[in-house]
Amino acid sequence: MSAPRIVLLPGDGIGPEITASARAVLERLGKFELEEQLIGGAAIDACGEPLPAATLAACKAADAVLLAAVGGPKWDTTDPAAPRPEQGLLALRRELGLYANLRPVRPLPALLDASPLKREVIAGCDLLVVRELTGGIYFGRRERLADRAYDTCEYTVGEIERIARVAFRSARRRVTSIDKANVLETSRLWREVVTRVGREEFPGVELEHMLVDNAAMQLVANPRRFDVVLAENMFGDILSDEAAMLTGSLGMLPSASLGDPGKPGLFEPVHGSAPDIAGQGIANPLAMLGSVVLMLRHGLAMEDAAARLQSAIERALEEGLRTRDLGGSATTEEATQAVLAHL
Repeated sequence: MSAPRIVLLPGDGIGPEITASARAVLERLGKFELEEQLIGGAAIDACGEPLPAATLAACKAADAVLLAAVGGPKWDTTDPAAPRPEQGLLALRRELGLYANLRPVRPLPALLDASPLKREVIAGCDLLVVRELTGGIYFGRRERLADRAYDTCEYTVGEIERIARVAFRSARRRVTSIDKANVLETSRLWREVVTRVGREEFPGVELEHMLVDNAAMQLVANPRRFDVVLAENMFGDILSDEAAMLTGSLGMLPSASLGDPGKPGLFEPVHGSAPDIAGQGIANPLAMLGSVVLMLRHGLAMEDAAARLQSAIERALEEGLRTRDLGGSATTEEATQAVLAHL
């Protein structure tokens, strides 16, 4: 059997540093065919576009894609005609048909005191944010005019049905569907479709609807009440970053973006490119390594390897590993070696 083919997309900022950590772990775990490609600002600098054709072709031919981070002030612009690093990521999600973003949030026992929330609030929290990834306002019609601008939020019944099924299949007891149905017509359609899918296809799973502003409050007031949080694209983007702080740092949260069976998934940490610390060797690689766990589990069906890596991460933290974002002083390399020591 041939080695799984993984495309690595280091991207920008701290991306190359945490990609090196992921490469070291993968080389320890088994035999993989690893190929690096350009995306984001690095691709703009080299090729003039954020998603070169060679990168897209390699990703489509891969078994899985592991992305670090894109973006940075170097490429910030208000010129709508200028390429932006984030356009490469959005285009890659669209081209690979990655409509379901999974962000597990489970504060590890060793890090309960690293969260800004009290230990008793987050202890035992174990939730999954399921975010629709290829629809909504990020992909709707938009235009910038002389004295106004607009972005259009649109959803079809089919788009809502398929992401709702992902959420219901992932649930142990309850799906909390997030919307703004008291104001938005797209949210009213969202609520109707999710209700029908739950009633007709998943009658054993409890369903509740929650307005997004209330959900933002409940995530910090009582996060243990949640099992699976289902949200459209923008709401899911915002709420999943809020939920990341339950773990103590954005540097701890991985994600998986999945499409139809048989297509390569995209796995990436939730944090950004952190240009303020790029090149200093102090970035926390654990969200990237957690993304490797999700890639092994959901992208390559290598559950044993995924469990080994997750265990190594948790044991390293139990033994005192702390990067700067977690209140410690461990460098990127020291954190990587601490995890490798348990593999």
